[in-house]
This record gives sequence, C-alpha cells and structure tokens, in this order.
Amino acid sequence: MKRQNVRTLSLVVCTFTYLLIGAAVFDALESKEEERRDGLLKVSTNALKRKYNISDDDYRMIELVIIEYKPHKAGPQWKFAGAFYFATVVLAMIGYGHSTPVTAGGKAFCMGYAMVGIPLGLVMFQSIGERLNKFASIVIRQIKKYLSCQKIEATEMNLMFATGMLSSIIITTGAAVFSGTKAGPILIVFIIASVTLTTIGFGDYVALQNDNALINKPGYVALSLVLSFLVWLWLQQASIYLY
Repeated sequence: MKRQNVRTLSLVVCTFTYLLIGAAVFDALESKEEERRDGLLKVSTNALKRKYNISDDDYRMIELVIIEYKPHKAGPQWKFAGAFYFATVVLAMIGYGHSTPVTAGGKAFCMGYAMVGIPLGLVMFQSIGERLNKFASIVIRQIKKYLSCQKIEATEMNLMFATGMLSSIIITTGAAVFSGTKAGPILIVFIIASVTLTTIGFGDYVALQNDNALINKPGYVALSLVLSFLVWLWLQQASIYLY
C-alpha cells in the first residue's frame, strides 16, 4: 500500500477514534444532567399549568411568544450596527445563530452574500497572513541572532509557536472585551472567546446581547468586530500549518 494511502487511512481511523472518545466523554458528563433538567422542566410545566389553569394550547402559545421574543431582548439586531455585526459573523464563518434573517429576501441575500464574501475574505486574509508570516520570520531571526543561536532561520515550528501565542493573546483579549459586556462569569467569557476563535459559534453564549449593547455600547461593538477579524486571520494562519 502506498505511503499516502496509509497516511490517509491512519488519519481517518484517528479522527473517528477521536470522535468516539469525545462522544463517550460528553455522554458521561452531560447525559445525566440533561435527564435531570428534562424532568425538572416537566414538573415545573405541569405545576404552572395547574396553578394558573392553563390549557395545553395556551401553554404552547405562551412558549411560542417567549421563544420569539427572546432575540428582541438584546435590542435591535438589524439596525446598521447589528447588521454589520451579523455580516462579520457570516463572513468569519462563526455563525452564532443569535439572529437570522426572517424575510425571504434576507434569506436569499444571505446565501449569496456568504458564497461570495467568504472566499473573498479568505483570499484577503491569506494575503495578509503571508505578509504577517514574513514579518514574524524577520522578528524570529532577529531574536535568534540576539540569542546567538546557530540556526537563525525561522522554522515552521517557530511560526507555529508564534501562531499559538497569537491565539492565546486573542482568547485573553476576547475574554477581557466580553467581560465588559456583562456576558457572565469569567468561565463564560472565556467560553465565548474560545468558541469565537475556533469559529464553532454554538450560540448559547453570544457577546453584545445584553443591555442593548449593539446600540448603546459602540466601543464594545467595535472591539468585538476587531476580535472577529483577528479570528479570521488566525484561522488562515493556523490552516497554513495544520493543512
């Protein structure tokens, strides 16, 4: 079997093994808590229906109203500041899901906008990444020269280390930014920063979704947008070394 085929097969096996391990760990950590919360919600729902004599149809209507109103608690999502934030999230491929277009025109435009904008952004940031790589190589060479190292050329490992340092700085900076938005305890703000950095974007915690921050706190909006662009750039840099 060719070496390339062996490498591909090994990667497939390792990836699926990693998925199985992840599933087992999440199952062990989360499934019992899910069952507990589900049971508690059912008990609370039945108690609420009995207390206020709410029919099943009325309760479903109340549920629908609460679910539909939740995004509006954060303030206007589609004025220019919120729309720019959404456009950035789309192009950065974070996809929090905190707000989505509801009109047919908005949905259609979003699909076309993403298909054109994402490749455009990737090309732009790849170009920026190449310039940053060159700058990082110069800095690393100067540091090695100062330390009197035998090999002063910047190796791929050196650049990967620099990318790791950059990701740590971005996560810490993001946590500091989000902590000012009353996002929650320090663990929560680090979760927001990490989920943003990795472009997972679960959407359970999203920055700028309290106290009408999109309208009343332009400084935090600007910092969050800058963080999203840094995430985009980090993704490009990491992909160069990982793939």
